[in-house]
Amino acid sequence: MDIILLILLLVLLPHIVCKSRKCSITHPYSSYPKYQQLGDFIVGGIASQTGIIPKEVLFTETPSPVLPEEFVLIPKNYQHILAMAFAVKEINENPQILPNLTLGVCIYDSCDNAQKTYQATLQLLSLMEELVPNYVCNLQNDVLAVIGGLDAQISLHVATILDTYKKPQLIYGFPPLMNDKTPGLIFYQMVPPEQLQYEGIVSLLLHFRWIWIGFLIMDNDHGEKMAQTMIPLLSKKGICYSFIERIPKFSDITKLDGMIQQGVKVYEHIMSSKANAFLIYGESFSVMFLRWLQYMPKLEPVKSKPKGIVWIMTAQMEFTSSAFQLHWDTDIINGALSLSMHSAELPEFKSFIQKKNPYSAKEDGFISLFWQEAFNCVFPNMAMSDVSDNICNGTEDLKSLPGSLFEMKMTGHSYSSYNALYAIANALHALSSFKHKHKVMAERGGGRIHNQGFWQLNYFLRGVSFNNSAGDLVSFDQNGIVAAGFDIINWIAFPNKSFFHVKVGKVNHMAPQDELLTINEKVITWHSWFNQVRPLSVCSDSCYPGFSKKVKEGEPFCCYDCIPCPEGRISTENDKNECYRCQDKYYPNKKKDFCIPKVISFLSYEEPLGISLASLALTFSLSTILILGTFMRNHNTPIVKANNQSLTYTLLISLLLCFTSALLFIGKPGKVACLLQQTTFGIIFSVAVSSILAKTIMVVLAFMATKPGSRMRRWVGKQLTNSIVASCSLIQASICILWLAVAPPFPDVDMFSVTEEIILQCNEGSVTMFYCVLGYMGFLALISFTTAFLARKLPDTFNEAKFITFSMLVFCSVWLSFVPAYLSSKGKYMVAVEIFSILASGAGLLGCIFFPKCYIIVFRPGLNIREQLIRQK
Repeated sequence: MDIILLILLLVLLPHIVCKSRKCSITHPYSSYPKYQQLGDFIVGGIASQTGIIPKEVLFTETPSPVLPEEFVLIPKNYQHILAMAFAVKEINENPQILPNLTLGVCIYDSCDNAQKTYQATLQLLSLMEELVPNYVCNLQNDVLAVIGGLDAQISLHVATILDTYKKPQLIYGFPPLMNDKTPGLIFYQMVPPEQLQYEGIVSLLLHFRWIWIGFLIMDNDHGEKMAQTMIPLLSKKGICYSFIERIPKFSDITKLDGMIQQGVKVYEHIMSSKANAFLIYGESFSVMFLRWLQYMPKLEPVKSKPKGIVWIMTAQMEFTSSAFQLHWDTDIINGALSLSMHSAELPEFKSFIQKKNPYSAKEDGFISLFWQEAFNCVFPNMAMSDVSDNICNGTEDLKSLPGSLFEMKMTGHSYSSYNALYAIANALHALSSFKHKHKVMAERGGGRIHNQGFWQLNYFLRGVSFNNSAGDLVSFDQNGIVAAGFDIINWIAFPNKSFFHVKVGKVNHMAPQDELLTINEKVITWHSWFNQVRPLSVCSDSCYPGFSKKVKEGEPFCCYDCIPCPEGRISTENDKNECYRCQDKYYPNKKKDFCIPKVISFLSYEEPLGISLASLALTFSLSTILILGTFMRNHNTPIVKANNQSLTYTLLISLLLCFTSALLFIGKPGKVACLLQQTTFGIIFSVAVSSILAKTIMVVLAFMATKPGSRMRRWVGKQLTNSIVASCSLIQASICILWLAVAPPFPDVDMFSVTEEIILQCNEGSVTMFYCVLGYMGFLALISFTTAFLARKLPDTFNEAKFITFSMLVFCSVWLSFVPAYLSSKGKYMVAVEIFSILASGAGLLGCIFFPKCYIIVFRPGLNIREQLIRQK
């Protein structure tokens, strides 16, 4: 039951062409279709000169028609009539608006029927007691504008006629859908654009993280359009829907069986769904259908058990009831959230409606109908012999009525119609001022205003902007839509069948997209089922940090499994679609739900491993120095002389440098240290191995030179050994110089080899050159080992080959093991492996070649004589 208000201009001419008619709150229809709900009201008003008609709302007494017993009346929207009557009263009492004009109202009922709507609209346009289309007898009255309605289809019926006469229509519901047959219909919309409502609903769902919802839509074009618009918008924001059910519009009780069957189907879908939040897109009476749902288990067998529900309702819906639902339970709508047209407190409106009485407002033809249905009584003059004694006495209190029948507080729809009437009044005022200022009226005198030129009202309506009595700014945008937002309302139901509206937030039409919604969750009352805890509405339980979502095959993306994050990745929030890597300087914790800063790592002197290797290097260096000192002190002894003093000293010094070069690998890598580490190690070890090779060759040559007539004597000497050492070392030095020239080593940071560490290391620059150095050194070692192995059976007096064989066997074993160990190590342990290989191989050479000799020199000096050496053979 919506309202449409028509504003008429009454001009009192010197002579009356036809008998004038006063507009009134009236109900022109005396018969109704069976069980038909009252539809939109058509309300008209008049403007006149002060002094002819008192500056108050004009009503003429019209007897109230008697409704059939079967008729079902919904009196809730009677407040819309009173809101506009209150607006007319305020305007007429305000000397700043239309000071010489008086507004009145004229109301017709559409009966929610297209035929009746067309008839009422034509009757208003004809301005006669009888309907005479296209003929205007009463020139004093002219329809200027129409306000209405709440249901879009009624507005469309009115607009198709008004468009012919270019009359503006202000609607306080959402506009009807346009098609090829209805192009160019112009509406001034007193509610915000529907797109803003869609965006507000999405913001509301995202705020509460309700990503699995059910849809209930009207079974009409508006419902289909809403689904087509909302579903892609929801999907884009990560929200899915469990099902879509359609609410039929029933206007005849003969369809009760069908409504019950439909209700059972919807009930099963709702109660069996995992969703707890349901979006219902309906019309003003759709709450009646919700109230049916809670009684479905009592009407038909159902399988699903009841549960708590959060209804999210659109701005079109109101808490209306038919007469037989008056005493029904209201628990199903407890905790619901709805978008509502913005409204403000008007304290005087409450006083205005409290004064309403069917006996003191005889000119109001609807108040008696409302009074009888609201208080379940009859007036004496309408009582029949078979009517009960429940007589209306006019003292009934409107405050005692439940909110489903009547609200003392102005609703959003009533507030919109209130503003619509103010908009027309201000537009008329601007138009009158414009005419007076520019003297464009063809004739004016004696307080008369000719109605020509009032077609310009459209122009002034488009630009109207004013503050109403509540202080709210009312204006239209370029599309004729009021510039306003929505209120978020929490519905609270009580056991006594009453309910209360609480404003908990708003949708601000001027805010950026991400700040569209503001809401105070603390003041929201949820359904008792949820025990005042925010309801959940998801298809799958949340994936906690450390897990990610994996969509279930064949189901919407809101239904998923939770899988642990793969190695090296984390998730720090619930319901992440995928895990991500930490920044380079961080690594995941064991639960993979946050990142831990990596520790800077390098082989340092402060840690046990570094201290141990450094101590070992110094120990071997000291041992080498002692051996070198021992050999130098006993340089005239036969054993020292027999081992080629110069090669011995060269080998010992190179081993000493090898041990000390290991210290270059310990400590924070620097540019100089990185340049020296591998090249120093490669050259020094090449000198050591070259010296051993020279020793081995000298042993072989010395044995061969002892044979009579041997020509090898001329090769025995320092010149050959020095040449071998120099040439072999020079080749390695050349490789190292080329390495430094082409791709020198440099300090580097490795953030990925070890998960928990940032490794400071020396990058070889060229891995190929690094392995070339190792390969050449291995080549020398292999030749030395082979030569020593072949010479191992030479006589003991001259034979040092056995010791060299063992030493080179140790050396080769160490460096063959080094390659896989080095490649399988990471971070500082790679450096430790290389240091250990240097120390182990050097210690092998030192121990196998020199310790036996030192034992004889130090502990068995009696064996260190020439005669003893000859006697051994």
